[in-house]
Amino acid sequence: MSESSRWLAALWRPFSQTRRAETFTAYALILPALIGFSLFYALPTIRALELSFTDWNMMRPPKFIGFDNYVKLWHDGRFWNGMKLSLYYVLLNIPLQTAIGLFLAVAMDRLTRSIFVRSVVLLPYLLSNVLVALIWLWMLDPLLGVVNHLITSLGLDRQAFLGSPNQALATVAGINIWRHMGLVAMLFLAGLQNIPRNLYEAAMVEGATEWQMFRHITLPLLRPVMVFVLVTSVTGSFQIFDTIAVTTAGGPQDSTNVIVYYIITNAFSFNKMGYASAMSMVLAAVMVLYTLIQMRVMRASDSDLA
Repeated sequence: MSESSRWLAALWRPFSQTRRAETFTAYALILPALIGFSLFYALPTIRALELSFTDWNMMRPPKFIGFDNYVKLWHDGRFWNGMKLSLYYVLLNIPLQTAIGLFLAVAMDRLTRSIFVRSVVLLPYLLSNVLVALIWLWMLDPLLGVVNHLITSLGLDRQAFLGSPNQALATVAGINIWRHMGLVAMLFLAGLQNIPRNLYEAAMVEGATEWQMFRHITLPLLRPVMVFVLVTSVTGSFQIFDTIAVTTAGGPQDSTNVIVYYIITNAFSFNKMGYASAMSMVLAAVMVLYTLIQMRVMRASDSDLA
């Protein structure tokens, strides 16, 4: 080895050692998350895929039946009705939840930086879904609920809310909007605080209105946060179960029998674990397809700020 080669090797050695140390630290930090993902997501998904090709009632060994479960769900009207109800729920829930969350975030960013205000906004999300559902179940009771008491005091008729086939799904959506809008607001607020203030100052000098600044500065620069909010919110909305289990149990008249509730009913009430697994795989495929389309349409990997 020449003198120059030895000199270069000696110069590069500390950088190599530093890189190895950083790599080891990085793997050590992601290892707990990787283990959790493998144990609680990846392995159960693989097991569910395997079970989707079987007939299993949890009382005897699974019996391989090929694609029979998928053929069955293709002709299952209640499965498609559950998918349709889940889609309706998403359309009722996501636009309003996103709009209210964005409004709250802009208001907090412009008007106050109070930790107390942020805590109050986030408080509903910190409560469990079951507790929130029980509180609203009592508040919306047709006879004893405080909401109907207020309605009758205004001279209006009592409303069934969770007891009406025409109102139940919208009421469940309203409950979950109230619970999750604070989290959405906090996510948007974090995005707003990363937008350079000199952009707004320059726009004000040019005579831009508040709406023009919101449309041409705030919304474009919030796009990465918007993608995250929409993907996670839509995916979570398709998985709605606990609020429905507590308040309506899929009724009245199957008006809230959304797809996840139907899957869980088949799995644990009717012991059709193989069939429930097949439906879960179809739902997972739909969610993956939606996520890919959403990220492609909204250019999730691009940054307008950059």
